[in-house]
Amino acid sequence: MKRIAIISLLSMILFSSISAQSKQEKVIAANVEALHKAMIDADKLVIENLIAKELSYGHSSGKIDTKTSFLESIITGASDYKTIDIANQTIAVSGKVAMVRHTFNAEIITNGKSSMAKLGILLIWQKQYNNWVLLARQAFKL
Repeated sequence: MKRIAIISLLSMILFSSISAQSKQEKVIAANVEALHKAMIDADKLVIENLIAKELSYGHSSGKIDTKTSFLESIITGASDYKTIDIANQTIAVSGKVAMVRHTFNAEIITNGKSSMAKLGILLIWQKQYNNWVLLARQAFKL
């Protein structure tokens, strides 16, 4: 009887930790989706709430944006995202940090010129004040 109680207790602890992580992953996945939608819509307020003030946003070209320069390129239309589709997304949470990897396919108009991007992406999200915000992003060509 004691053995069954211990096994039941351990099962409940394991299940609750899996459920908690799953909840975090769902929140992060929703934030990734919200960020991409806000990039397409050029929604400054949403983007500001989803990115950290310390943002380091690395492009596949080697260019690095800060929060200010990233917002400026989206809001001014210098980088005008028409579509963003992601595939093969994985999310790994470790405490207050989450790593998201996916393939990023997008139609972008940059300085009036349309192009298609197919990139590998690594996103680092950090939990700040009970909210998950994008701390870093690095793209690489596939």
